[in-house]
Amino acid sequence: MSAALTDLGIAQARAGLASGAFSAVELAEAHIRAIEGARDLNAFITETPDIALARAKDSDARRAKGETRGPMDGVPVAVKDLFCTEGVPTSAGSHILDGFTPTYESTVSAKLRDAGAVMLGKTNLDEFAMGSSNITSYHGPVHNPWGPKDGLELVPGGSSGGSAAAVAGRLAPCATGTDTGGSIRQPASFCGIVGMKPTYGRCSRWGIVAFASSLDQAGPMTRSVEDAAIMLGAMVGHDPRDSTSAPVEVPDFAGALTGNIRGLRVGIPAEYRIDGMPGEIEALWQDGVAWLKDAGAEVVDVSLPHTRYALPTYYIVAPAEASSNLARYDGVRFGLRVPGESLDEMYENTRGEGFGAEVRRRVLIGTYVLSAGYYDAYYLKAQKVRTLIARDFENAFETADVILTPTAPSEAFAVGEKMDDPVAMYLNDVFTVPASLAGLPAISVPAGLGAGGLPLGLHLIGRPFDEETMFRTAGVLESAAGFTARPGGGL
Repeated sequence: MSAALTDLGIAQARAGLASGAFSAVELAEAHIRAIEGARDLNAFITETPDIALARAKDSDARRAKGETRGPMDGVPVAVKDLFCTEGVPTSAGSHILDGFTPTYESTVSAKLRDAGAVMLGKTNLDEFAMGSSNITSYHGPVHNPWGPKDGLELVPGGSSGGSAAAVAGRLAPCATGTDTGGSIRQPASFCGIVGMKPTYGRCSRWGIVAFASSLDQAGPMTRSVEDAAIMLGAMVGHDPRDSTSAPVEVPDFAGALTGNIRGLRVGIPAEYRIDGMPGEIEALWQDGVAWLKDAGAEVVDVSLPHTRYALPTYYIVAPAEASSNLARYDGVRFGLRVPGESLDEMYENTRGEGFGAEVRRRVLIGTYVLSAGYYDAYYLKAQKVRTLIARDFENAFETADVILTPTAPSEAFAVGEKMDDPVAMYLNDVFTVPASLAGLPAISVPAGLGAGGLPLGLHLIGRPFDEETMFRTAGVLESAAGFTARPGGGL
């Protein structure tokens, strides 16, 4: 029975709990055993079986009295180790946060807890969410459950690679991720799951360790579009503690999955056909167009002319914000402290030893573009281009209701393959970054297998705060794709 329990998604688990087919404790125990048996994936930094079992027992007790707390009651969830969790260590995948145990709970993880979710543990990630492969974590790389391939371990994507691996590997039915430039959607594509970034401001950022504050957004990682809609509903809502949290109504995301997209206008941007894009990515994109056409959608050409500048713009804006946000890690208030003969030397020693190479690289880039001599030439210009990118989307949405693109320019690659070339690594985000810069909702749906037998995703971008239309389209795309492959070659 335990193997079957770990195959259940959120909707299926809720139905089984409601019918009494199994208890929340049995569901939690099955996933705890799965995590213990798959530690070679390195998907978790901190496992919390005691918390999981305690919350599962509470859920069963509520259900026995005919009560449920919310849409996630009794459902196991993995939490990216970027969300502060009260009484549970939070590392952000970094050595510099060694020993940091928050005395408070992030808004998103608190909302999930209050909706009855059962936390299984904290998942691994690229250090401070900076990476596209989950190889920059101080706690070691995460391995994609679809590997090894040809004797090589595969990356799960990043930065939410631990969350993606946990969901794809049947260690958790769902997980939280964060997305700054593609850190939910790209690993979802690499691992064959659904990953969704809501509109900027839809989820509170309070209690999430910051990377780039104008871009960071939490979102769900699941094995179906329906599950993503259910989970998002439990994560969102206005939070007065976050000045960027939007005071907007929370719709019934799951209720939007009507299966009817007749007459919907789907935009296809020519600028997403990049030089050197593998033929299989283009072929899958065309399959997606055909599937949506067959479902009654109208396909229209749209132009996003500033797309070519999105990646360089992102890699100026995000490091600039990171250099500011990471200034707080000084060895004085929390986390690692490496002694020195003076206060300045202690700062230098702590940051030099506590931050990994990629974090140091981005802090240096950010400090450089914010410096007096280069602020106008780089940072100010990048902000102006960001405005133009957002305007491109506004214009496109005058003729389209959603936009369809590939999620990533390739399938998962081998651990270590692009480590020595940061630019090649940054190119993994080429399709996901534009929506992030514009603050738009976007979702990756598993749609097929590449030539190497590894998952490939298709990517939908929606209007601001119109996650409902995006989910409705994603549900149709998911049904048409009929993606049932799973790690290990099973169905």
